[in-house]
Amino acid sequence: MRKTTTAILFILVTMVALQVACRKADSIAPDDNPDSEWLSGGSQTAFDQGSGAFSHAFTGLPANLLRVHEIGDGQFGATFVSAPAPLNPGLGPIFNNVSCGSCHVSDGRGKVPGLGESAANMLFRLSIPGEGEHGNPVPVPGYGDQLQNRALLNKQREGDVTITYTDNTFKFADGTTYSLRTPTYTFTALYMAMPGNVMLSPRVAAPVFGLGLLEAISDKDILANADPDDTDGDGISGKANMVWDVLKSQKVLGRFGWKANQPNLLQQVSAAYNGDIGITNLLFPKESSDGQTQFDSDPNSKAYELSDSLLYSVQFYVRTLAVPVRRNANAAQIVKGKGLFMAAGCVKCHKADVRTGVDVSLPQLSNQLIHPYTDLLVHDMGTGLADNRPDFLAGGSEWRTAPLWGIGLTQKVNGHTNFLHDGRARNLMEAVMWHGGEALSAKNKVSNMSKTERDALIAFVESL
Repeated sequence: MRKTTTAILFILVTMVALQVACRKADSIAPDDNPDSEWLSGGSQTAFDQGSGAFSHAFTGLPANLLRVHEIGDGQFGATFVSAPAPLNPGLGPIFNNVSCGSCHVSDGRGKVPGLGESAANMLFRLSIPGEGEHGNPVPVPGYGDQLQNRALLNKQREGDVTITYTDNTFKFADGTTYSLRTPTYTFTALYMAMPGNVMLSPRVAAPVFGLGLLEAISDKDILANADPDDTDGDGISGKANMVWDVLKSQKVLGRFGWKANQPNLLQQVSAAYNGDIGITNLLFPKESSDGQTQFDSDPNSKAYELSDSLLYSVQFYVRTLAVPVRRNANAAQIVKGKGLFMAAGCVKCHKADVRTGVDVSLPQLSNQLIHPYTDLLVHDMGTGLADNRPDFLAGGSEWRTAPLWGIGLTQKVNGHTNFLHDGRARNLMEAVMWHGGEALSAKNKVSNMSKTERDALIAFVESL
């Protein structure tokens, strides 16, 4: 009995020692450099290359904040239902989906619908020409600024959109062919006539990990990269989008969303609850259907449907999601690809290195050298990618530089390789070859690369 007990104790001690050793090994970069480019999220880098790579909490959170993160995690995945209900009531009356996690599957990237599928991971922004009182897009009468394609039982949805694609074949300089598909969007089953001058912008759900680190970058550091008049003559004229902050009641720097049209995570989360799920909250206390001809607003309703504590827990959840570690960064092909990425000029917009500011409320965010591969500015991407729908200062062909960290794990986490704002690109090379406007020079340099060089370039991006 004593020998058995001793053996069990030995096994337990050995297991604990191994766990401690693993944690210690995971606390530093594979090359033992705490500022290594392997650590995409600085100290908030997750050492997971599997299907859960996007869903890890920050390290070093005290127990009380880790609990808030866990509550937010549960709420992020919670399914809303129509009121009255004992849990998660308030869905609709019109909506796009029933939970945050239904669009941002595993905290990752949404996919475009296949033939006959609903656009569950997409939404369609709407507006008519002009500017609202804060410089915002003008909502479409009877529809608002977003098409809701689902509705509660015995309610009428606003309509839907069908997507068709036209494939066109092109050639790299070495004669190798590639195909790009151009989407066409058609309104269907509209509940009322749509004005003829409606501007439509499709959007797939973007990944939500690492957003707290992006929020922690100072405005000053973002604006330092802006060059709207291209004064240095390099062909890159990134600019800041100045957007409306609901709580502050003033224009501030935009940094989230495909056109950087949201200023912070609280407003991003609040707007998504309201527009996508039909849940009223602190920042958006009116139903997304308010003012539409098919619904009567309740003039006696004063309470909103999502409590402040749950709203802030979801904000904290996305604020404290870690970034997955780089893979094989020292491999010869990937090192070569990085050099090609730099030489092509991709790094002029996809900035590799930035340091976060000081955040006394959450030290885990502070002073982190991170590698998001974005400048958080909007750039003209050419007519091929244009949605022709302005959003505050972002023009109809301008898009925010998408962060590239974690992009190589999209297939593993989300089961697809749909990229760009509307998912039209079926792989990373197609995404590159859709670049135009300010990125045309970089795209042409890629087109002139040999196949070996193109493979190395993509291998580098997939390692991020």
